[in-house]
Amino acid sequence: MPRFSKLLIVPLLALILSGCNAVVMAPAGDVAMQQRDLIVISTVLMLIIIIPVMVLTVVFARKYRASNKDAVYEPDWDHSTRLELVIWAAPLAIIICLGAVTWVSTHLLDPYRELARVGPGRLVEENTQPLEVEVVALDWKWMFIYPQYDIATVNEFVAPVDRPISFKLTSSTVMNSFYIPAMAGQIYAMPGMQTRLHGVLNNEGEYRGIAAHFSGRGFSGMRYPVHAVDDAAFDEWVETVRGSDDTLDRARYLEVAQPSENVPTMHFSGVEDDLYTAILNMCVERDKMCMSEMMAIDRSGGLGLAGLVNTVPERYAGVERNPTPFGQRKTYVAAICTVEEAMAMSKVREPVAAPSDMSPLQGKGLGDGSAFASRRTPLLEMIGFGQSSTHLAEMSER
Repeated sequence: MPRFSKLLIVPLLALILSGCNAVVMAPAGDVAMQQRDLIVISTVLMLIIIIPVMVLTVVFARKYRASNKDAVYEPDWDHSTRLELVIWAAPLAIIICLGAVTWVSTHLLDPYRELARVGPGRLVEENTQPLEVEVVALDWKWMFIYPQYDIATVNEFVAPVDRPISFKLTSSTVMNSFYIPAMAGQIYAMPGMQTRLHGVLNNEGEYRGIAAHFSGRGFSGMRYPVHAVDDAAFDEWVETVRGSDDTLDRARYLEVAQPSENVPTMHFSGVEDDLYTAILNMCVERDKMCMSEMMAIDRSGGLGLAGLVNTVPERYAGVERNPTPFGQRKTYVAAICTVEEAMAMSKVREPVAAPSDMSPLQGKGLGDGSAFASRRTPLLEMIGFGQSSTHLAEMSER
């Protein structure tokens, strides 16, 4: 390539990159600004070593080149205490500074830590109530639930400026990464788990939220507008969402959670109670045992063999999943805590043959089997061997 053509590459790259929005280095939120400052400080500290080394590399190469007869030639030289002190002391000092800055900053910027300030020199007032937002990563879209206002949105996030925001995050299927570069750092959202994030937006404007973790075919469409508005505009937006004809109950959530790409903004004027808790516990389907129930049973010793017959075909939004190598179809543990859940389960459960051995079951958490023997008949009826409402009621009372 001609030298003239190579020289054109530099201004061409500068022209292309001039259209990039360096939001990470010019954010609109105090948390993101502190993270930006940490990046700058760390870079400067490292450049204190890197730049002299790069300069000295060129200086030494030029000074001790073969054609320079004025360079001092000392083939027997092997040690200099002063030079050793410089070589080791300077990097050690940089490492100590970097360690101190990183340790302090990462603790102050812990995503689980509540905000103590909304900006430089502006502490959070004592009676300030953070904006609570429950975030669910879906395939392939983002859902935002505002429990304080009983509304929800899909692919749109609106927040008032200078008000702390407290996020609770989970996912419906696969792990994803929630990231609003203008507000705060990214945080992962995982199914069956809850993560936290605290942030604030200080400047009004429209920003962008993205998914920072590849999650499948529709990953590239998981982008949504982020609006930072004043209090009056936020209240007006809330009233607009409340005017929607759509509400978010469990059935509607299962419809929305179906995989879809490039989904437009959706508004929900009402949200079913404890919907986010059901999503987090992976039991939006009412016949499905919640993870909290299952963990409580496991903590008390488990159900032993009694739990083997308490399974039903795994469904996703009313559709059975694909068969697995280990059986005709995947199954899950069904809820057994309430009559309502038991009845719902019995409607989708296919009849199965009764076990040939009806003797009391034994195992950790079951004692000698006598306690379970009195409950065995209603339990078997509940899961498909019969549907006696009398027995179900007796079981509920026990």
